Amino acid sequence: MPISSPSQTLVIKIGTSSLTHPSTGRLALSTIATLVEVLCTLKQQGYDVILVSSGAVGVGCTRLGIRERPRTMAMKQAVAAVGQGRLMRVYDDFFSSLDQPIAQVLITRSDLVQRSRYVNAYRTFRQLLTLGVVPIVNENDTLAVDELKFGDNDTLSAQVASLVEADWLFLLTDVDQLYSADPRQDPTATPISVVEDIDTLMALNVAIGDRGSGWGTGGMVTKIAAARIATAAGVRTVITEGRSPHNILKILAGEALGTQFEAELDPQNARKRWIAHGLIPAGKLYLDSGAIAAIQTAGKSLLAAGINEIEGEFQAGDAVQICDQRGTEVARGIVNYANTELQKIRGHHSDEIPKILGYAGEATVIHRDNLVLS
Repeated sequence: MPISSPSQTLVIKIGTSSLTHPSTGRLALSTIATLVEVLCTLKQQGYDVILVSSGAVGVGCTRLGIRERPRTMAMKQAVAAVGQGRLMRVYDDFFSSLDQPIAQVLITRSDLVQRSRYVNAYRTFRQLLTLGVVPIVNENDTLAVDELKFGDNDTLSAQVASLVEADWLFLLTDVDQLYSADPRQDPTATPISVVEDIDTLMALNVAIGDRGSGWGTGGMVTKIAAARIATAAGVRTVITEGRSPHNILKILAGEALGTQFEAELDPQNARKRWIAHGLIPAGKLYLDSGAIAAIQTAGKSLLAAGINEIEGEFQAGDAVQICDQRGTEVARGIVNYANTELQKIRGHHSDEIPKILGYAGEATVIHRDNLVLS
């Protein structure tokens, strides 16, 4: 693997399990100090650095004397509001001691749903990096509602890495790398150093737990899902030990640490990444086998003739999932018609649409430029 060179963009995500002491939920200040020192070293070496930090809810709970993670949305949002300010204060103190400016960036899924806001988010990140700032990103837990939440900071970090067209995504967690089974429970678990194709993990029968720490929301499942998003965008992704931030420097220098996921050689362009990962599908279209073949292998647009069933309520311009008859998602795209219109024209040829609807609509239901294969 070639040694990385400066002027690259790195997104580093650190989880709650690495930021806090598991027994108390209090911040692990020594880990944070080391992480800040490493990030400042990377800046001095010429890298652009974005930090995605968990921990606001855990810090808020500690500040308020709450001993377990809140279960209700209102309580979680209130606790996050308390913890976020405290967390940023700690980061600012450490970064300021090394004369490194930082910025707080709070994001919800809605910031990436609209194309104009997606582009604006990209420009804001790029301007901060141009100014030499380290953006510190977290989900806006105080205001987000369930349907507009990323759900975990692994997914958020992958979305940010895709958005800014990063070169590397580092997922710092409580294990040193991915194993064939949970090494804390199975002594025969073997390490996995490189993943060229995420789908091969299934062939290896990799056992991955889906539960995070008591204070966090992620687990190995969410990290692999994040790696899938990031690598599709051309971002090399690494899972490594969060309490050893110096591993980032060693990996960039060429050492084979952690589990590294190879980036796709032909990553999706920015618009298609937005469609695939930024939008929340409002419905589903079930296609016949001919239409599936046309979009999967022939690169065609989706026509009304190939649609058998429609599920959900949506408007023109919304995102939908495209499924085969078994319900397996094969693509996503932006529709040119509302669900009520599609119910009338599904199964019909394009030249029949004006007569059915009473006006000249689009010839395609989803144009190939607005369609992304899963």
